[in-house]
Amino acid sequence: MSVVELPAPTRGRPWVNRKRSIRDVSTPVAIAVVLAAVANLVTGLAGPLGFYLAFVIFFAGTSLVFGLRHDKVKAIDKFATAFIVVGFATAFIPWASILVTLVQKGWPAIYGGYFTNDMAVTSADDELGMGGLSHAIFGTFLILIVASIIAIPLGILTAAYITEIRGRLSGFVRVMVQSMSGVPSVVAGLFIYATVVSRYQFSGLAGALALAILMLPTIARTAEEVLKLVPEEIRSASYALGASQMATTFRIILPSARSGLITASMLGVARVAGETAPLLLTSFYTSVFSRHLTGEPLASLPMYVFQNFTVGTDHALTRAWGGALVLLFLILMLFVVARTVAGRSRK
Repeated sequence: MSVVELPAPTRGRPWVNRKRSIRDVSTPVAIAVVLAAVANLVTGLAGPLGFYLAFVIFFAGTSLVFGLRHDKVKAIDKFATAFIVVGFATAFIPWASILVTLVQKGWPAIYGGYFTNDMAVTSADDELGMGGLSHAIFGTFLILIVASIIAIPLGILTAAYITEIRGRLSGFVRVMVQSMSGVPSVVAGLFIYATVVSRYQFSGLAGALALAILMLPTIARTAEEVLKLVPEEIRSASYALGASQMATTFRIILPSARSGLITASMLGVARVAGETAPLLLTSFYTSVFSRHLTGEPLASLPMYVFQNFTVGTDHALTRAWGGALVLLFLILMLFVVARTVAGRSRK
């Protein structure tokens, strides 16, 4: 008796006609492109933004008209799909424009020694093949590390107190954290200036304290939402086995939410990595490489960008764009590392 082998089932949606779906999308897009080009020529809509505005209007209209050829439900579906696609593209265009502008204007400042030299013997208006931002990169990392050491444990402990301990002051602490998230960054800088800098002097430690104030509410609020996602059954099982509340919190709940807590920490770091106002009042700026957290000003990438923009010459502005480009990619690296670590901990 022969055995008939059946083909393995394939994943997908067999009820969807892919060729027809592509045709239903491509036809309104082509018509909208032609109509937008005509409107760009015969009306006041000019340039890429004018073309895009006309394309959005005509694409939504043609999608609705082609949907009405079938039925009302089909028309609503096509219009909603077009609206969502246009919304995504509209949100993506400014981000892509910022990235392209940073690369175009900042790339000429980057050369072989840009990441290993400082500005000790180079002025902002010198040729682009001189100087660098090694002092600013090291200062940024140093300030962020100290600020993270201060803010991340406090933020996670605050979230654990609100969600796990639920003491009498948990409501008050939640309100205070929410209020701190709305504090302008310059206010945090002014507070550290009045309490630390005015008594001592500009330093990297003062800048780290100001950034820690800004990091704390972001980490605490995000960590609170992450801890709420831990199933209640895990807590009940831990208590049923005789574990104390402290053991449950620190040995069961926090390790279970490790990936989310790492993401919350990186969000807090990225939130303050580009802040300039608090550093202007706390760590200030120096053009030489320094490893000292106290006793003298400490450079950072936001202050490097600010100082070069204040000079205003062509070479200085190019250096400022280069510093902004490096800062953007450093924040991108933080997110990549966070997602990688979070993915491994989740596995």
